[in-house]
Amino acid sequence: MEHATDLSGLPLHAFNIAPAGVAMTSGPEHRLVYINDAYRAIYGDRQLGIPFHQAFHDLVHRNYFSDLDYVYETGESLALKEMPYALADGGPERYATITLTRIPLPDDVKGVLMTVVEVTDQVGTLPEAEPVAESRRRFLQRFQGLLQVDGEQVVWVTDADGMVTEPIPALQRVTGQAWTEQRGEGWQDTIHPDDRDEVVEMWSEARRTMTSFEYVFRMRMADGTHRHVRVRGAPVFQRGDLVEWVGSCVDVEQEWQRERREKLLQEAAAVTANMAGLDEVLTLLANVIVPAVLDGCGIYLVPEYDEPLPDPLVAERFVSIVRDPLRPAPEPGRVAVKGRCAFAEAVRTRKTVYRTFPPGCPPPDLAPRGAEEWFRASGANSVALVPVVVDGVVAAVLDAVICGDREPINDADIELLNELIEHAHTHLSNALRYQRTQRISLALQHYLLPDPPKLSGLDIVARYRPSTTVAEIGGDWYDCFQLPDGSVVVAIGDVAGHDLGAATTMSQIRNMLRGLAMDRDEPPGDILHRLNVATESLYGEVTATCVLARLEASEPGGWRLTYSVAGHPPPLLVTRDGEAHYLDGSNDPLLGVVCERPRTSVVTHLPAGGTLLLYTDGLVKHPGENLDGDLVTLQRNAASLARKPLDILCDQLLARMSTQTTDDIAMIALRPPVR
Repeated sequence: MEHATDLSGLPLHAFNIAPAGVAMTSGPEHRLVYINDAYRAIYGDRQLGIPFHQAFHDLVHRNYFSDLDYVYETGESLALKEMPYALADGGPERYATITLTRIPLPDDVKGVLMTVVEVTDQVGTLPEAEPVAESRRRFLQRFQGLLQVDGEQVVWVTDADGMVTEPIPALQRVTGQAWTEQRGEGWQDTIHPDDRDEVVEMWSEARRTMTSFEYVFRMRMADGTHRHVRVRGAPVFQRGDLVEWVGSCVDVEQEWQRERREKLLQEAAAVTANMAGLDEVLTLLANVIVPAVLDGCGIYLVPEYDEPLPDPLVAERFVSIVRDPLRPAPEPGRVAVKGRCAFAEAVRTRKTVYRTFPPGCPPPDLAPRGAEEWFRASGANSVALVPVVVDGVVAAVLDAVICGDREPINDADIELLNELIEHAHTHLSNALRYQRTQRISLALQHYLLPDPPKLSGLDIVARYRPSTTVAEIGGDWYDCFQLPDGSVVVAIGDVAGHDLGAATTMSQIRNMLRGLAMDRDEPPGDILHRLNVATESLYGEVTATCVLARLEASEPGGWRLTYSVAGHPPPLLVTRDGEAHYLDGSNDPLLGVVCERPRTSVVTHLPAGGTLLLYTDGLVKHPGENLDGDLVTLQRNAASLARKPLDILCDQLLARMSTQTTDDIAMIALRPPVR
């Protein structure tokens, strides 16, 4: 390192012949950039370019590292007279007078210049007690100087065992703790209960290793509130023996709040970035807030309404997130709130409603039923009802809760909550539009899908579940109708695509199939052949899958079943005794593909009490999983539900099979009752 510094324009090599030891560090990491020959004679050769504490890893008295920090951060020079030093190689303890000065370096970088003069011979002639008293005086003067940098700092001193043995007036002023309460380890009573164990452990470790430390924790102030403070401390050595600890304590509440705010905003933006549903965005947002800010958070979806606000207002509590050990949280579900309660006030005014109260004693009509019971059971001491306004509409209400002896929610917390919501506004707006689009699409889909007919000799149940990731309408469909001769036609299919075009084509193909089935008495395979010709001619590139079946009553109580499959997952037949197998006798190409050969029709029997299940691939197709394995799972689940009522069987299959699906699901089940 031969480049020039601002030290009177002298290059560094000018110090090579200086009689005193000279060293220089650069930047906040104190990278060692220069040492002269005299410095090497005192401490030995050292590697340049690495942080000072690494270059001097064998230095026994490591409190010098905090001296570098102090000079670098404050710009105040230090003159340390007759300071002991020893290396880990076991050599004798020696003494040096050291000066530390902050200096400017090129490119707007700061550094610290160190000059060292060895004074071991002179120290050896002083009376034993003099260097001890002088060393202590110097350390106290140096740390008292911190008060001139920031009047909010507290300087503290303990004995070698970490016990407070002298009054600390500044600590009494800040915390209101009298000397009789401070002494010994009494000062630890000012630490926030949630931080105490960790701070005590840290302090114990510092005393054990005799090293400098820095820690941030919450301290109780004279007014009873808690604020974050940064405590720094360093051991004081005399002739290699630890004689006391000296340190400082400074209020960093604003800095901590700022850093927490930035961290939470970044987390909220990250977790909500790719979420589509309003409930998903709000749930993940709540997970960021609990337990970082709150003990509990409930989110209620507010339905769209016309003025005035309905009374009662029916909202949906879809998630409640609470920190351990405050569980169980209030159950999800619909709740009705009175028009004059605080919850309705937050919706009506679009402003946060905030209440504090004795732990476990919330005022009446504060929040919906279920939440107030939880407030009492968990010892809530404050609640803020925060409206989530998206595109000018109150889409949800967030109830924010603090419990027990923790400090109640304050204005800063409420401001942070509103800022988190506002920061996520774009994602919330997209999610709200998605939700509205999905609701309209679902209504249209249900309109296009008919209700199954009610027949005396056949139970029929149909279900449709939309995709959880795509808001637009899909091409899944089912149909069931009775022919003039008394036989029953059932069909299920899926038109490729997930948009309005797919839904329109689905409706047209379904209606064509109805007309073809009514036109003449022929096997399902022949009907699908004619439907395929029509699909190719009318819809060009459109492809679709389909299962078409015809059921005719037979004795005793069962039905003759004839079916044909066009590129669709096979029907599943489950007997009353729980035997389940797929009807895979037909497996022709999907519709919309040129197929010259005849399509197959297979005849089998649907016994009384047995179940015929037709379904679309959304029920058995999960991302990253094997289709054959999902078909086996469906077969096993259906067999276990063989004797359940038909509607329960369908609902249970949806619950068990569709937890990971991202596609629409249509299904229709038929069962001849047992007489």
